[in-house]
Amino acid sequence: MTPQRRELLETLKLRARQVRDRILRMVYAANSGHCGGSLSAADIVTALYFHIMRINPQDPNWPDRDRFILSKGHSCPVVYAALALKGYFPEEELSTLRAIDSRLQGHPDMRKTPGLDATTGSLGQGLSLGVGMALGAKIGGKGYRVYVLMGDGEVNEGQVWEAAACAAKYRLDNLIGIVDVNGLQNDGPTDEIMPMQPLAEKWRAFGWNVLEIDGHDMEQIVNALESAKDNNQGKPTVIIARTVKGKGVSFMENVVEWHSGAPTDAELEQALAEIWSGR
Repeated sequence: MTPQRRELLETLKLRARQVRDRILRMVYAANSGHCGGSLSAADIVTALYFHIMRINPQDPNWPDRDRFILSKGHSCPVVYAALALKGYFPEEELSTLRAIDSRLQGHPDMRKTPGLDATTGSLGQGLSLGVGMALGAKIGGKGYRVYVLMGDGEVNEGQVWEAAACAAKYRLDNLIGIVDVNGLQNDGPTDEIMPMQPLAEKWRAFGWNVLEIDGHDMEQIVNALESAKDNNQGKPTVIIARTVKGKGVSFMENVVEWHSGAPTDAELEQALAEIWSGR
């Protein structure tokens, strides 16, 4: 590994800690929100916003920007944190999460929040939006790519697989799906609610290029996203990312009750200490 590559990965790891810090602080301030799935996606979202995607905070609606869709919209704190740290709006605004008249609602609203490319929240719909955007780019001769982050509980939805078939049919190699496989959804373990394994084989059967990674290993994340970005095989790519719900906070990790809910004063203090100590 070159020194430049090592420096990049260390910078992204630091950014991911900052993203986790902001997630916890904003959910605490709101006294509601979704920590678990936001924390599990923090490393992936960090790599996208601070290395992979072609975006411009000074021109959020730049026509040639890459697009990002958070299909599991309840995990919006992770995207709000990244957007603020990237400079789309002041960090101080994070404390207004879920407040009436705030630009940071409990699910992403592209009409309110600078830098959002899609309004989401109804699970299962994000990949269909991504297919439309990616197909539009192909038809219009545009070079932008579309990234869609889904939850492993979300892929219970049949619409995900209709969209997957459509993407393969139209050879959308400018579409990159990412599945945050943290093993838990609102009602319990994903393997108990509706088993979806073998997940990678399902995506391959639908005609997708499949990459499998540790979703908390920054080197693996960056390598996979760069590979997907360079894909010109005439087929869409999906990254199956194995993650831990509540990653970085000991009492939240792999605990389904932390799908949603805000930390107390003492819990916030402990959580922030653990994130910055890199336990």
